[in-house]
Amino acid sequence: MSSSGTRVMVSGGLLSLDSTEDVRERGSGVARQVAVLPVGSLEQHGAYLPLTTDTLVACAIAREIAAAYPVHLLPPVTISCSHEHADWPGTVSISAVTLYAVVRDIAASLRRSGVDTLVVVNGHGGNYVLGNVVQESAGTGTRMALFPAAEDWEEACERAGVQTSLLTDMHAGEIETSILLHAHPECVKDGYETSDFVADDRRHLLTLGMSAYTESGVIGRPSMAGAEKGKELLAGLTEAFGAYFSLVTSETLH
Repeated sequence: MSSSGTRVMVSGGLLSLDSTEDVRERGSGVARQVAVLPVGSLEQHGAYLPLTTDTLVACAIAREIAAAYPVHLLPPVTISCSHEHADWPGTVSISAVTLYAVVRDIAASLRRSGVDTLVVVNGHGGNYVLGNVVQESAGTGTRMALFPAAEDWEEACERAGVQTSLLTDMHAGEIETSILLHAHPECVKDGYETSDFVADDRRHLLTLGMSAYTESGVIGRPSMAGAEKGKELLAGLTEAFGAYFSLVTSETLH
């Protein structure tokens, strides 16, 4: 790996092989150092996507960000708050309190090493507590941001020609399947073409869990997925990150 910051990725793109000297050199060239932390999950994604789908998606987004902006790419948090998926085998969760503590500890450790800005790239919609971590960072000496926002997804979907709304495309649908078809096609099994299932009214999801709304674990239209859509989704999100990078590296936050 060259000292210019070119990344060599291992384990399906989940890990960077930066050395401490690579980190030092990258940090010396910027006014404010920014670290990017992908947060995924280990939960069911139907019969055709892996349990690690949310982690793979978060890492794909973070990897594209790290290729376009001078940030430190951290390894992912791979298990998070997937309690609503507990009825399916293979799903593993930690409590919101634990996830909160892990991200806060990572931010504190980064700050001690001179990195005072952390952007959390969230790949799992059930990680509501990440919003609280970022919210509470104001005034603490640590700058934090949570990415992508719903608006970022909306704009990226429009760019990519995604046909399913964010409401309908809730889980293992057009968006996630498209990103994996582009970034990790070897992880997508046959069957997504015939697994569409829609359940737009999910108002009791947190009380009843996913199994009250879907037998297969799928809510969305994966049949509409495509690798080119996945490529454009990542490109759109990478472009959207520019506003976040400008904000967290500015002299003052407004």
